[in-house]
Amino acid sequence: MKQRQIYFRKFFLVLLSFLIVALPLLSKGASDKIPQRSDIADQYKWKVEDIYPDTSSWEKDFNFLKENIDRFKPFKGHLGDSAAVLLTCLQLSDSLSVIDNNLYVYAYLKLDEDNRISKYQELAGRISNLSSQMSQATSFIEPEILSLGKDKLTAMMQAEPKLGLYKFYLQDLIRKTKHILSAKEEAILALAGPLESSPSKIFTMIEDADMTYGSVYDEDSNKVELTKERAYKLMESKDRRVRRDVNHVYNEAYLKRLNTLAATLDASIKKDYFNMQARHYNSCLEMSLNGDNIPISVFHNLVDAVNANLEPLHKWTALRKRILGYDTLYTYDLYAPLTKNKPKEYTYENAKKIVLEGLKPLGKEYLKNFKKGLESRWIDVYETQGKGSGGYQWGSYTSHPYILMNFNGTLENVFTLAHEMGHAMHSFYTNRNEPYIYSGHSLFVAEVASTCNEALLMKYLIKNTKDREEKIRLLDYYIEQIIGTFYTQVMFSEFELAIHNRIESGNAVSSDYFRKTYRDIYQKYWGPELVIGKINDLGGMRISHFYREYYVYQYATCYAAAQMLSQKILDKGKGALPRYMKFLSTGTSEYPVDILKDAGVDMTTPEPINNTIKLFGQLVDQMEQLLNEK
Repeated sequence: MKQRQIYFRKFFLVLLSFLIVALPLLSKGASDKIPQRSDIADQYKWKVEDIYPDTSSWEKDFNFLKENIDRFKPFKGHLGDSAAVLLTCLQLSDSLSVIDNNLYVYAYLKLDEDNRISKYQELAGRISNLSSQMSQATSFIEPEILSLGKDKLTAMMQAEPKLGLYKFYLQDLIRKTKHILSAKEEAILALAGPLESSPSKIFTMIEDADMTYGSVYDEDSNKVELTKERAYKLMESKDRRVRRDVNHVYNEAYLKRLNTLAATLDASIKKDYFNMQARHYNSCLEMSLNGDNIPISVFHNLVDAVNANLEPLHKWTALRKRILGYDTLYTYDLYAPLTKNKPKEYTYENAKKIVLEGLKPLGKEYLKNFKKGLESRWIDVYETQGKGSGGYQWGSYTSHPYILMNFNGTLENVFTLAHEMGHAMHSFYTNRNEPYIYSGHSLFVAEVASTCNEALLMKYLIKNTKDREEKIRLLDYYIEQIIGTFYTQVMFSEFELAIHNRIESGNAVSSDYFRKTYRDIYQKYWGPELVIGKINDLGGMRISHFYREYYVYQYATCYAAAQMLSQKILDKGKGALPRYMKFLSTGTSEYPVDILKDAGVDMTTPEPINNTIKLFGQLVDQMEQLLNEK
């Protein structure tokens, strides 16, 4: 069945080797002390009780699922008996998976409220194990369906009209026949589910539960206890001493765990390699792309196109160095503000109003549902002790979407709100339109709706600002957004390709290998004007997305697609908005490349990639011209 047991916890917007910036903005004002969850007003907390009112209700569903997993046993070996039997089995799988989905999402959302609470660590562990049992219990379904053969399956669908719902699913199964194993082999792989999630879980615990970063002094000589979110904000300080200190303290924390992080990433790559061999793929890349029927050429064309045109990025590095007036540009200077004035700060309420204005081109119906989400406690807004870091959107098929943020009042946070609500609206419309089996989104399209929101917001802000300093700041943000969501993701993808190829060729990896490989690729992308410090090559071991093989390249392809779609919407091209709304309402009932084609973007051609590279070059030229004006 569709990836019903694999519910990915976090959908981050990666910006450079850093991610979401966040510092708690409370009603009483900013504080250098991280608040407890009890310090935050309920209106700024997500309402997980909309899934289960309490843990006793969760336990009731947990026990029901546990007791009903054995209902699959009578179907084993009998799916070919009749179309009615096959349909009943598929319907049972869907109904129990919806419950599994609710249990899983609830447990991990509660855990992310405070990762230190053992009660929710246990709930998360229990549902992970039960989900694995569910996967094991249903592992016979796909191999047995495939054993029926194409002709018999076609006849069964003709005999039972209700099987028409599963037509695309069944046809896609046939396409992947040689990579689906026997029922016994699939059951063994299902047993390995908890083991396969271990590297990612260990990395999360290191970062979110065990990692401490020490303290630094800010621009006003106030001692600040560092968190990841605070580090990201302080890296934007106009005081170079602050940036240098944060860079040192932050990276030293990872350096102390260097070998553990390297071993954890090594285990994750080997997990990918194990599955690649078990399922008879030629490479981990082929395995990753085949699930959504994406040609491998799409990945290689992306990397090759960017490598062939790194000059605009090198020009930006040199321009930034000149603007800042430095003899040497270090990695911690990449985030230094280019304007003298203090950046604007935004309240959360202000951010909501700005985003709603920027997204008006999406129409009244979209905005009505968007506003409902803002007002119905879909969002967990502020940073608190033990809370999950970064930002993501999640939810179950029967729940409304949920968004984790760590809002701190920066421009980046305003865009994060637009981004994650873009994910939320994608899920909202899809779940309302598609049956459960097709309710998910391919990773290949998952970032399009979120990034399209950001593109519309950015173009709105640039168009409506009359202030030169603000325009410089917005252009800087737009440039950095393309670097973070496009160029950097391609850079990460090239790193992923290198480390997987290393294992696939029979060689070993180590912390030294990870550091050198990451450093070499990093230097190539940014060019000779950037000096990478001795401890600034650890990025390859602290990026959570590397625990999901070949995930990040899709940020780049999604970004390119979103830029084209946003411009079509703004230009009010014929049918552009209805086609986009259809895109939002489509899950996995079509292949992602085809879904984007229907929306108006063909990712099998170089046009979207080349357009993004061209846009970046134009923005750099605009920035240079604006900065040269007196």
